Amino acid sequence: MNLPLYLARKIYGGDGAEKQMSRPAVLISTLGVAVGLAVMLISVSVIAGFKQQVRDKIVGFTGHVVVCEPTSVNTYDTQPIRVTDELTAHLSDFSEVKHYQRYAVKPGMIKTDLAFQGMVLKGVGPEYDRSFFRECLVEGEFPQFSDSVSTNKVVISKALATKMNLKLGDKIDTYFVQDNVRARRLQIVGIYRTYFSEFDNLFLFTDLCMVNRLNRWETDQVSGLEVQLHDYDQLEQASYDIGAYLYNKVDSYGHEYCAVNVEQQNPAVFAWLEVLNVNIWVILALMIGIAGFTMISGLLIIIIERTSLIGTLKSFGANNGQIRRVFLWLSVFLIGRGMLWGNIIGLAFYFIQRWWGLIPLPDPETYYMDTVPVSLSVLYFILLNVGTLLISVLMLIGPSYIISKVNPATSMRYE
Repeated sequence: MNLPLYLARKIYGGDGAEKQMSRPAVLISTLGVAVGLAVMLISVSVIAGFKQQVRDKIVGFTGHVVVCEPTSVNTYDTQPIRVTDELTAHLSDFSEVKHYQRYAVKPGMIKTDLAFQGMVLKGVGPEYDRSFFRECLVEGEFPQFSDSVSTNKVVISKALATKMNLKLGDKIDTYFVQDNVRARRLQIVGIYRTYFSEFDNLFLFTDLCMVNRLNRWETDQVSGLEVQLHDYDQLEQASYDIGAYLYNKVDSYGHEYCAVNVEQQNPAVFAWLEVLNVNIWVILALMIGIAGFTMISGLLIIIIERTSLIGTLKSFGANNGQIRRVFLWLSVFLIGRGMLWGNIIGLAFYFIQRWWGLIPLPDPETYYMDTVPVSLSVLYFILLNVGTLLISVLMLIGPSYIISKVNPATSMRYE
């Protein structure tokens, strides 16, 4: 029989005055662990959710990996590459690749009677994955654009529509400079909003055919291929594999190929997202520290209140190690209760915010979203719980040695 565990259960499950004697210490200890774990769960879920949403929005605009001409990286004045059946067949052979789609871009300007605005016209073909923009649509539709005819339809952002005082169904005049000025009149058929101002204030979407004609390219030439992956965690490996295949390859027009991933295209944004990891570690350290120190305080109070019990056990032959294990087991029970309430509070916040988005953000343009985002994997949930339990118990081992200072004879004064 495990005597320390048995005694800890008896003390923890005691009734009446025996149990009420340590109630303040128990409440403080339980509350400290509950608040600490709840704050950790909420903080991790919010930061992880924010990182995931920002990352997903950038990927929605650019794909995970872009195949393009080397001088076209990080510029909208692009050089074309030729898309061949051989190239697309090899891309399909990579296990990481889920989908690929052609695109072409052309910098230009929107002009109305009252204002003008610089923009980038992005042409996409019928194979373009519209799922991301369908989720972001606020009005109209995101049609299946063509690579063979110009429909003169365009999808713009809510930010641009507001700036230019435009609405669904309006016709806009766009101007492009290349040797001379050329104009195109386009009709707004959809309005999207991602709150990602760097892209919302820039991109209009239309037919790939139109942009190719504006660029005076052949039908098999585009600015690049956006490659979508099955899993973001495969980004580094996929970038290496695709880049290795394209190394030193030149198309029939004399243009080279290269592969650049989304993190290489947007280094400042992803460096900023990595800094958020520091915030997570600081919060975890502070909350575990708070939970641990409240448990230490509670344990010391319980030990003082149970001095007579310690003396009695010693007089019956129990050694310091056995008595220490009694109080460590008692601490585990108290930590477990606190963790239960911490999980209830943290998970309640997570599911309420995920399903209903009750907590809004004051400035969506600054935070790139309109409500507080949350994301919590099962792995993070388990690690937080296991880590909280282990670290809290380890922090109690040192203070538990105070039991060795209790003298059986002196302890009788507490009777």
